[in-house]
Amino acid sequence: MKFIPLLLITFFLQMGLFAQGPNTNRSTMYFTYGNTGSNLREFNDMLENKGLSPMRKGYNNFNLGYQARYNDFIVGLELSQNPGPASRFNGYDIDFRTTRFMLNLGFAFTEEGRFQLIHYMAVGSGFLNFQMLRENEAGNIDAFLTSPQQGFILRDGNIHKSSLQFRGFLTEFGFHLSYDVPIPGRDEAMALIGQFGYSFSPFEDSWSQNGISFGNIQSGAFLRFGAGLTLPDYSYFYKDATIGAHFLYGLHFTTPDALNSHLEDNGLRPFSGRPNNWGLKIMGYSRELLYGVDVFNLGYGGQASATQNHTLNSVRVYANGGMKFLDLRNIEMGALLGLGLGNLRYTLTSIDKPDFPRLFEEPDFDGRLRSFGAMGKPEVFFTYGFPLSKRKIFDFILGVHAGYEVPLTPYNFLGLPMFKYMANPYLQFSVGIRP
Repeated sequence: MKFIPLLLITFFLQMGLFAQGPNTNRSTMYFTYGNTGSNLREFNDMLENKGLSPMRKGYNNFNLGYQARYNDFIVGLELSQNPGPASRFNGYDIDFRTTRFMLNLGFAFTEEGRFQLIHYMAVGSGFLNFQMLRENEAGNIDAFLTSPQQGFILRDGNIHKSSLQFRGFLTEFGFHLSYDVPIPGRDEAMALIGQFGYSFSPFEDSWSQNGISFGNIQSGAFLRFGAGLTLPDYSYFYKDATIGAHFLYGLHFTTPDALNSHLEDNGLRPFSGRPNNWGLKIMGYSRELLYGVDVFNLGYGGQASATQNHTLNSVRVYANGGMKFLDLRNIEMGALLGLGLGNLRYTLTSIDKPDFPRLFEEPDFDGRLRSFGAMGKPEVFFTYGFPLSKRKIFDFILGVHAGYEVPLTPYNFLGLPMFKYMANPYLQFSVGIRP
């Protein structure tokens, strides 16, 4: 991770050197979907030795991205969820997923205009989840806690405990192409986006679990397509219009009391304190209209018993819209309404599991419960901005956000209602930059 500060310093130094000429800038938020080619060689070799069919190659990419362009230089970030294809074996589903956070730095080959061609390099960290599970046959929560074994779950960089558990060093090289489609009556344009390149983990055996390397599911050539909102310089009639990226730390005033009581009844340790909450907020505005996306992760983790660990994790993704009530120099106040999706996962895992191939032959060690649904929230915020230079190329933004999350669908674990845990007031603190 030491490469990230070094690349940022290089970017801002070069940006200052080229700041003598006419300056152009734009900010963009976008979503992309695509596919990355990969092959789980070591795991597939084990399957082949047993006379079994290999897992299908490749995995999908769901990316949320932010990009700021100043003259020909690019800085941005991407958060990606990468689920792999599922395979079926003897009543068990075998699948995997990875999550990555990447910082992008690049250079545009084209002048500021409707078409952009950008070459970029990205560095970051990730999370790996590989599992082989069968259907949960428990009829209620107590039956599950008594006998949770459905298969095995392997995790590396376990963000189910906290978003700060990201680990490893991941890199990506690629090209980013976009074309602007005007939006009638707005300064923003719709950016149609294509990306291609190669992702990889540069260190051998850095993603090994139970005797098998899973590094290949962090690597591969990719092709992605998507769309986003962009504020191009050529239609920047309202100079206050911009899109910024902010990191969040939140205090969510909720505890899983209903689940804790069942954990204690079954001889397991309850979760204590507030859930760990770190996330990403992308927020833009133009003509007082606010819009953006929030992604954050509420996680508990700890030891459940002498032989087991457990986690309780919930990811929330919101699309937000709202208005600013006050915009006075560097001070801003406003309100947002958010509508989105949430999930809730409880995982109970055995501390000691054997290595492959024995784990494949005797997989019943771990279990999980999960629920999905819709979420809503009202939010008010206060922000204060500091220009990072005399030219005011970027502003450094400090923010406070307060709101209330409301689950819009039932969240249940085998009949155990988790509605009260999902409904909670929160206070978030944000730090970000925006052009």
